[in-house]
Amino acid sequence: MTLVRAKKHLGQHFLTDKNIAAKIVESLRPEGKYKQVLEVGPGMGILSDFLLQKTAYEVSLVDIDTESYLFLQKKYPQLGSKLLNADFLQMDFATLFDGPLGIIGNFPYNISSQILFKVLDNRAQVVEVVGMFQKEVAERCSAEAGSKEYGILSVFLQAYYKVEYLFTVKAGVFNPPPKVLSAVIRLTRNETAELGCDEKLFWQVVKAGFNQRRKTLRNAVSSLMNKEKMTDEPLLDLRAERLTVEDFVKLTNLITANR
Repeated sequence: MTLVRAKKHLGQHFLTDKNIAAKIVESLRPEGKYKQVLEVGPGMGILSDFLLQKTAYEVSLVDIDTESYLFLQKKYPQLGSKLLNADFLQMDFATLFDGPLGIIGNFPYNISSQILFKVLDNRAQVVEVVGMFQKEVAERCSAEAGSKEYGILSVFLQAYYKVEYLFTVKAGVFNPPPKVLSAVIRLTRNETAELGCDEKLFWQVVKAGFNQRRKTLRNAVSSLMNKEKMTDEPLLDLRAERLTVEDFVKLTNLITANR
């Protein structure tokens, strides 16, 4: 079979190390919570080979690259309609998948954040994600409050998922090799159905706080609150990076109560 060419505009870096591919697939922990697994950007199927050996999974593959799609059609004729030539970011999960879902992939680095926000938008259905990201993005996702990597993505993901940094991957196991280190993380849906605050305002508070992260929250989120009514709130004297998810929820509720 003719091999697929990696395309720079799609951010493709094909994993070539089968041991790492197996390790990524083994990092899924369905524990009876889901059977459906969607692989994003399978390329030539190095992860798919191991995924399709798992008979307990109902596996679907999606690739925006038509060349990859045609290659995988020949490689896995048994998949039929479970192989999709589509844009993951435009997929309607509720229509395509009946019930809870796990997502796995060697994700294109140029759309890492969009992939994670797509997961967040579908958090009611996406139970788990195991994926390869640029190391810097993986560190941001899993960062704890107080660290310099902690930011908007950290807070939003950790509000709804347990985030684990699993292992680092060197550039030499990809074709073509990326110019950065990579890392695999696991997101596991937590028990939070709702945050217990105005979630739209929560997102605004978090974004405003980190968009001016050198300022205290009193200044960074001043446009969202009644300053006269919140003169003595100690959380406002901190910078955004010091606040946990729970702190941001508390602050959002305080702003709501004092508007």
